[in-house]
Amino acid sequence: MIYHSAYRHVGGDPAEALAEFERTGRIAWTSDLADIPEQYGVSNVYGDVGQVFATTLIAQPRVCAALMGTLIKGLGADHVCWGTDALWTGSPQWQIEGLRRLEIPEDMRKKFGYAALGAADGPIKTAIFGSNNARLYGIQPIKAAMELSHDRFALLKADYERNGPERSNRRYGYVRGPIDYDVFA
Repeated sequence: MIYHSAYRHVGGDPAEALAEFERTGRIAWTSDLADIPEQYGVSNVYGDVGQVFATTLIAQPRVCAALMGTLIKGLGADHVCWGTDALWTGSPQWQIEGLRRLEIPEDMRKKFGYAALGAADGPIKTAIFGSNNARLYGIQPIKAAMELSHDRFALLKADYERNGPERSNRRYGYVRGPIDYDVFA
């Protein structure tokens, strides 16, 4: 798993990456990473897109599209994994929405042979958002979701929904009646 997909321009000016890409059709280090499977005949190389996705999406969306196209073409859509470095940019929801909406421009697809990313819930974006990581880490998504439906927070949420969102002033302001803690054991 290569974090930031080996993007050389982290912390730099994405305009430099765009100029390089437009001049050569490559993005330093990321293109080298994407070449590894074909060059060495291996299938255990994965590219992480997280903070690099966030910074390029905002600063230079064509670089972001080029990164995604390069990685998917070289590594395969099943070897590109979503990551979040949300601590630097806050909640990752805007990044998720960004990938849901991102499409590689037609001129780039024709010139470089990139595949379209497709629908927000299509196979490529679904794989990147979670299926690839689930496979790598041995997580069965349906089983995991069922296990989480009975964890402590799910039970607290169910208690909240059962009793309603309104506060009760019957005792000490916001404090409500006793909670049956045995359900959390």
